[in-house]
Amino acid sequence: MANRKPLIDGAGEVRELDADDLALFRPAEEVLSASLRKKLGVRGPQKAPTKERVTIRLSADVVARFRATGAGWQTRMDAALKDWLRTHSPD
Repeated sequence: MANRKPLIDGAGEVRELDADDLALFRPAEEVLSASLRKKLGVRGPQKAPTKERVTIRLSADVVARFRATGAGWQTRMDAALKDWLRTHSPD
């Protein structure tokens, strides 16, 4: 490994990677710690999508209140809408 060319030259320019460099690459699962992999939260595609992606315009104060509840606020907003539908008709 000591014979490898440096990636950055004296002027701070990064050289183009060649086939020898790429041969040294390893999958992220092999080099990243378990805690970092978890923090990155890489997920695959859903096996059976249960929700539909839509664009909706909501009042800023409504969105702010839900966002203030922390991670998972969109799921909680979905639950609130489902709860409203139990007693109301969208017509």
